[in-house]
Amino acid sequence: MKTTYQIIFTMLISFAGVSTVKAQRLSLDSVLACITANPVLQAYDAKISAQDVYATGAKSLDAPKISAGQYQTPYQVNPNTGSFMIQAEQMFTNPAKLRAKEDYMKGMSKVTAEDKNYLKNQLIAQAKQYYYERVVLEKKLTLLKNTQSLLEYMLKDANIRLTYGKEKLPNIYKAKADLYQLDNTREQLNNEISQKNIMLNTLMNRDKQMAFAIDTSFVLRDYETAVTDTSSLANARSDIKGISRNIDLQQLNAKMEYSKRKPDFGLQAGHMFSYGGMANQYILMASVTIPIVPWASAAYKANLKGIRYEVAELQQKKLDMLNQAEGKLAGLRTDMSSKKRQLKNYNQNIIPALQNTYKTSLLAYEQNTGDLPSVLDSIKGLQSARMDALDRLQELLLVQVAYEKENETH
Repeated sequence: MKTTYQIIFTMLISFAGVSTVKAQRLSLDSVLACITANPVLQAYDAKISAQDVYATGAKSLDAPKISAGQYQTPYQVNPNTGSFMIQAEQMFTNPAKLRAKEDYMKGMSKVTAEDKNYLKNQLIAQAKQYYYERVVLEKKLTLLKNTQSLLEYMLKDANIRLTYGKEKLPNIYKAKADLYQLDNTREQLNNEISQKNIMLNTLMNRDKQMAFAIDTSFVLRDYETAVTDTSSLANARSDIKGISRNIDLQQLNAKMEYSKRKPDFGLQAGHMFSYGGMANQYILMASVTIPIVPWASAAYKANLKGIRYEVAELQQKKLDMLNQAEGKLAGLRTDMSSKKRQLKNYNQNIIPALQNTYKTSLLAYEQNTGDLPSVLDSIKGLQSARMDALDRLQELLLVQVAYEKENETH
């Protein structure tokens, strides 16, 4: 009997993840690769393509103007005066203005691309969170299964003892209650696993009820020893790079506004068919705008001044985001160290102590010096500690996800 208890106890302390879902197995990398199918990211791709296409038309000129009709024809009928004129006009926008406009419109898609990368980082972090939460849930199910096997065997042994008068009926009922309690816990865990499945399928833009197994292995990173600086953060984080692209865009906007001080040119040509044998005539005129006059230059001068203030605002916002990110990363590293120490305490001290409690109570029960409730309480205490350790593990994994999200490392 002692050997059998030891075998079951070995099953209890071995809770390597085993998926209960017989379906396609998806690793975390496979899930993250499917995030690109999310409709919101595809919407950003369409927006980027639209902005790039719009930029191709930036250098187009205004449409030419063609007119025809009577020219200097008197109201009184006189076939010897007047003429019929055909005229064409075309304005030519200054090439510097067209180049500046094109550069500005090309810069818009770069800002949108960083906005997409920022959102993608958020979705990846969500996927990691749901995946790791399901990893812990699977491990809890495995632990629950092992505890159930142990309780079932203890109940079977207690029933045998009862027939020989060596066990009390209330203790049998207590063991049954503990066993039935596992059913509620299992139902809750299975429900949470289904919820995580739905959330992951939603992120991957798949059938929401599609079942799949997961890889319960994971890696704990040593981020608590990492050192970050503003330079690496500015190069890594897409939201900060997005601000930099916005600053670049405002500088291109300033160049576009400054180009408005350059003149545009126009050409006008017309031909007149004179009546009454008079000589035909023509018109050929060139025109140029004068944008530097005070009543025309006030607008772009004000815009240039406003753009400088907007750039200053974006630069301060960038500095604030870098400051906030450094502070948050430092806090996450501290939290990570604390969580690892707690998990180590569970594995090296708390759980081994409860294992010894279980072994002692089991030995006393085998030697008829202990009772079944003591064994059941030790089993429940050991399971509770292992569940708590898994909760700490989940917290540690989620802190790691938050760190990778904040530092934008995948």
